[in-house]
Amino acid sequence: MVELILPWPQLGMFLGAAFVLGITPGPGIFYILATSLSQGVRSGIASVLGIATGSFVHVLLAACGLTLLLTSSLAVFQFVKYTGAVYLVGLGIYLLTRRSSSEAFVSERPARDLSRVFGQAVMVNVLNPKVGIFFLAFFPQFVDPARGNLATQFFLLGGLLIGVILVTDTLFALAAGNVTRYLKGRRGRKRWPQMLGGLTYIGIGVFSATIDPPTRS
Repeated sequence: MVELILPWPQLGMFLGAAFVLGITPGPGIFYILATSLSQGVRSGIASVLGIATGSFVHVLLAACGLTLLLTSSLAVFQFVKYTGAVYLVGLGIYLLTRRSSSEAFVSERPARDLSRVFGQAVMVNVLNPKVGIFFLAFFPQFVDPARGNLATQFFLLGGLLIGVILVTDTLFALAAGNVTRYLKGRRGRKRWPQMLGGLTYIGIGVFSATIDPPTRS
């Protein structure tokens, strides 16, 4: 098992790249921010866990080589891309048109609601083809057949990457949740988090629809 772990210089480079990835704005971070702003800290943390689970699905696909299908088939890539975009825009419209209520901003949400948020976050990340393609392009730079089973190395690297992103995403969720508490306390502004979250969802969906397919070699 020790042989499967990257030597320190490479491991340091990998962790540094993972940290930069974790703080770089993207659909995952924007989704977490939107959820935290519109529904509070607990929902934000649930979305963090959902995004991480979706990332693990992409690690699994990359380790099995299935992500190659996205890069080789334009039809599959576009289907996944537009399905995810429509899903996000639909979430945003729902949030904008939903009647505001005090329950929408309560941080202590029922477990059933948190499960729904978690499931939505998983779908958002799984339906983002760029995540899988990134893993397929990024991980091989740190994989060496001489160290052992390639699939196991993919899983180890995926675990490290997801661990780093869990930390950075959680910090984003906590920060956005505190903004929500501030907005809740201001008279006449209780719909601001809900509206901001809905617009963010729609923005992510539109952005996802503009992603170009990977360039064929």
